[in-house]
Amino acid sequence: MDALQRKGIREDLVQYKLFLVQTDGSSSQQIEERLKQLAEEILAKVAQLLVQYIWQDQPFNLRYLPEKGDVPAHVGGSTHFGDNIEDEWFIVYLLQQATESFPELAARVEDSDGDFLLIEAADYLPKWLNPETSENRVFIHRGELHILPCPSKSSSVGFSRDVVPSLVQALALLSAHPEACQASPKIRSVLKKRLQGYPEKIKSNLHQARCFIPAGIASVLARRPDLVAPAVSAFYLRDPVDLHACRGFRTFPPDTRVLTLVTFTRCLYAQLQQQQFTADRRSGFDLPPRSHPAHKAHELGMKLAHGFEILCSKCRLPSSEPDAPVSCNPQWKSFLDSLKKNGYFRGQLEGSAFYKELLRSAEIFFKQSVAPKSSSLSAGEEVLQLLHSHPFNLEELKKLESQLPQEDSDSWLDITAQDLEQLLQERSGRIADVGSESFSSAKQKPRAEDAAEDGKEAAEGTKTEEASYSLVAVSQGMKDFLNAMSSHEGAEPPWGCPTQPFNFDPDSMANALDRLLGNKEEELDSDDLDDDDDDDEEEEGVDETEEGSSVHVDMTGTETLDSLKRYMDQMDQELKSTNVGQSFSQTNYKAGMDNGSSHSPPGDGLAAEDGGAEETEEEIQPLDIDVNLVANLLESLSSQAGLAGPASNLLQSLGIQLPPNSDPS
Repeated sequence: MDALQRKGIREDLVQYKLFLVQTDGSSSQQIEERLKQLAEEILAKVAQLLVQYIWQDQPFNLRYLPEKGDVPAHVGGSTHFGDNIEDEWFIVYLLQQATESFPELAARVEDSDGDFLLIEAADYLPKWLNPETSENRVFIHRGELHILPCPSKSSSVGFSRDVVPSLVQALALLSAHPEACQASPKIRSVLKKRLQGYPEKIKSNLHQARCFIPAGIASVLARRPDLVAPAVSAFYLRDPVDLHACRGFRTFPPDTRVLTLVTFTRCLYAQLQQQQFTADRRSGFDLPPRSHPAHKAHELGMKLAHGFEILCSKCRLPSSEPDAPVSCNPQWKSFLDSLKKNGYFRGQLEGSAFYKELLRSAEIFFKQSVAPKSSSLSAGEEVLQLLHSHPFNLEELKKLESQLPQEDSDSWLDITAQDLEQLLQERSGRIADVGSESFSSAKQKPRAEDAAEDGKEAAEGTKTEEASYSLVAVSQGMKDFLNAMSSHEGAEPPWGCPTQPFNFDPDSMANALDRLLGNKEEELDSDDLDDDDDDDEEEEGVDETEEGSSVHVDMTGTETLDSLKRYMDQMDQELKSTNVGQSFSQTNYKAGMDNGSSHSPPGDGLAAEDGGAEETEEEIQPLDIDVNLVANLLESLSSQAGLAGPASNLLQSLGIQLPPNSDPS
């Protein structure tokens, strides 16, 4: 059932559910009350983080959901994160904090890709775990990732890989054996590394930029900075019909523009900055020349104004009757008490200016995430309501222009080749480690003694740096890959191959095919019968010559080797007259052959024939496989010109990363 539901999850949407691990025989009403209380306490605990967060599309929310089918009662929600993937991972961080603070809860989170937490840790998952066997097995419990195991020789805890446990069964196992269900340290470390930096990462993901925008927009953003997100999305996803409303700018006339500092997320700023757009001449937005220092502020403000105008053009004027205050909601008092208990007001005196600002942010958060959404307003209606309820003073806004702080640098938009390489290396840190291990094993080979001696003289840091792109590691990695035994699922990197050899029982395979296809003699065709007759004749011949079979086998093996050698010699002679050999690097044995010939006694024609044979051996020199392999790979890499290609993909899969080509020739 979950697999079918997962297919119904739309793109860029994350769903999250929080279950009670133990119900202890409680009634459905008691479970409902407890879950609602937990949802309120969770939101109150993370309110300090959420009030300052700007969501790309939809905010984090929790509501009670009763039992339905085989899904027990729980609290959960869904959030559309759009193009900002950080929203999805911030929700994972919130769930981690919630389950750590409330150990009686276990969380499940998935998107259109399914259990995306497993995708992040795909390099360390056990062999049996895949999208087909992971259903109802992945939970966040007590702040850690848990994966319900399969029974093994060392432990009988878990469910068989071909069994899909129900959520009730999964939660019962998680409650009874939390330690056995905990994911391996490597998998948990990957998740911790992905969430590293929160909650400080919230502020570092923001970008402040100066914009020339109509005064009405400046007034709205001063009270609701989060409304910049729907405005940017409206501009980013505009169509020709939307731009019809931007010809006159009835809501935000451009002649009221003021300079102000607008807070974006990095994703929103990139969407606004990177789009090329020219305003309609009738709109009234005239930009200064590109050389003007305020050109970027004018351009950003023009784009943002178009987004707000599009939002408001799709909405009707709000009702003149004021909305009921938040204090009238029966949930508000208990939610406010939870905020005070969790230190939301930071010890501020009640009635102070900062206390009132925090209280206003809490009321906005309560309307978005706690209160029922049946009567909620759209983003455009909220903008119009703020404009009517809080008129602005244009002169005061212009006075504030001289007091604006400096805007943030947007140099993070420009990524150099070195920055991209560093990001890729950070993401594939495990592969680099494997490449280092391959190099270490290659250095232990007898023919690499000189390289080992040179390595002792170098510093440890230099050895580690050079290990990932050693030419010895390239050739040794290819040998390991070719010598590795893969399963029926396809070729795998050397570190991904199973430790046990692949066992194949031909008798079991034949019996299985007989049961599947049926072993009926009457269905055999004439060719099969002829083959059987031939086999019978051969068996009779074998019986007749059974006495000399051992001698015959020895003779046959010797003749086969001699025949193969003659074929190879003939091929060498034929290829010698072509240019094929010039494309390969050959081992130079000329000096050794000269030394060997100096010890040969001079003599008759037999000696001359030996000399001719030596010349032939000199001309047909063996190939240096390692040198040719490395040379061809480097040539292929050079022809890729820094782009993706077969050589780089192969080396990446082997855990080998070569530096970019610094030779312009």
